[in-house]
Amino acid sequence: MNELQTVFGRMKETRQKQKEIRAMYKDQLVGNQEYQNIIDKLNELKEKKKMIENEIQNEMEADFQKLDAYKMHLVNDQELLADLALNQLVSGETVEIVDENDQKYEPIFSVKFKKV
Repeated sequence: MNELQTVFGRMKETRQKQKEIRAMYKDQLVGNQEYQNIIDKLNELKEKKKMIENEIQNEMEADFQKLDAYKMHLVNDQELLADLALNQLVSGETVEIVDENDQKYEPIFSVKFKKV
């Protein structure tokens, strides 16, 4: 348990150091006039790009509704796949998927911590 806390503390320190360096980097960028000019031009181009994309999406509205439905189906199926794999693992069965090219896939399980 102590090693777990030590590694967690070390990770927290490393993240803080990364944050400090990123902040210094951003400060340097903000102070660079050439960089700011390029950012302004880039933002103008992004706005033009977004307008074109919106026009085309409006023309293809029915297809985009199908796309959204497909996305939801994939999210639901991914969750179902994870649940089924975990249930197989817990019951002691081998967890493996084989695609049409006889390529085998094994699950990767991970543990994450969140604040409580």
